[in-house]
Amino acid sequence: MARIVVGVGGGIAAYKVPGLVREFTEAGHHVDVIPTESALNFVGAATWEALSHNPVRTSVFEAVDAVNHVRLGQEADLVVVAPATADLLARVAAGRADDLLTATILTTTSPVYMAPAMHTEMWLNPATQANVSTLRSRGIAVPDPAVGRLTGKDSGPGRLEEIPVIAQEALALLDSATPHAGEAPLAGVRALVSAGGTREPLDPVRFLGNRSTGRQGVAVAEALRDAGAEVELVAANIEVPAPDGVEVTSVTTAAELEQAMRASASEVHIVVMAAAVADFRPKEYVGSKIKKNPEDDSAPVIELVRNPDILKGLVEDRRSRAKDRRVPEQGGQEPSASEDADVLPRLIVGFAAETGDENASVLEYGRAKLQRKGADLLVVNEVSETRGFGTPNNTVAVLAADGKDAGEISGSKRYVSEFIVDAIVKRLAR
Repeated sequence: MARIVVGVGGGIAAYKVPGLVREFTEAGHHVDVIPTESALNFVGAATWEALSHNPVRTSVFEAVDAVNHVRLGQEADLVVVAPATADLLARVAAGRADDLLTATILTTTSPVYMAPAMHTEMWLNPATQANVSTLRSRGIAVPDPAVGRLTGKDSGPGRLEEIPVIAQEALALLDSATPHAGEAPLAGVRALVSAGGTREPLDPVRFLGNRSTGRQGVAVAEALRDAGAEVELVAANIEVPAPDGVEVTSVTTAAELEQAMRASASEVHIVVMAAAVADFRPKEYVGSKIKKNPEDDSAPVIELVRNPDILKGLVEDRRSRAKDRRVPEQGGQEPSASEDADVLPRLIVGFAAETGDENASVLEYGRAKLQRKGADLLVVNEVSETRGFGTPNNTVAVLAADGKDAGEISGSKRYVSEFIVDAIVKRLAR
């Protein structure tokens, strides 16, 4: 959904901020945590990396080749700082850039939200109040801190606001800075997305399936929706909630998925086949549970047959419709240029979960599959027991049939989805 930088100041309230990082990541945002050196005395880098799924650095002299002190600020959609200590507020007000966090704040043009936390005397000190006034005058959101129990026995203004409140206010700031429906790049576009993994029943209690949870496909549907598209999601056994504002059709098997996709594909502009489809199914379904024979140790032999290649079928359907429009019936008239331009879907995007071996790399297998399937774009990701399926993050390469690849991206599945949708928008604009 968004790329968020969470800055962490060197105050004891830093121990609460992992909850903020978790809220953002579980909502699908890509999060980069930038603690100050002092903050690491309260919460270590390992915690931030585990929660954000991204490396943590504090100095402008780390990962110099990536130019992080500029890049992180330029790429951020939102910067949230908690706790914002008196020292950190002073340094930002002065325009300092003496560590990675202050350099990022100085670089970014995105909304900045700083949640103060310090002792009451520090908050009420005229120097701090002047710094807060300066920051607010520059458009940085600095709400008053909460009133309550502080580190010791004292109480008063200076307590870090509750994490859900910080998250809500910061995301509201992001929302107010985000283009809305009238400016949506896919307004008026209809999209069809598949997600999840098909299951092929063996008997009433067993099935052949895969480890897909549907998280990536659902994230693509959400990103298309947020870009203004009207979205239909064909969900095959997804393990994550279906997104709001999206029409959902639930299926179980590859045959059901094929039927649903082919029924709707001719009515949409974009098709995204993100579902993991079982390549094979049992030739015969057994109507009662297959039981072990206590007198025979042998296992039953299950004969498999191939499932239809749904992605390839969708491409062939489009080709057939295009041919029908270009070749008039006997005695008919040639179709108009506008009719030919409306051949649907205009863009077909496939997904390929691949593993490399001694014969070829993941990308080599992906390119071969793109050519074989005939899709316009193919999203390729390497999968293993710890990568791809069921994980909050992903690394993909978006390959194009015309050779103009969109490139590779890593991050939360929502962030990856926004990259994919951006590639789709650019293709449709050609």
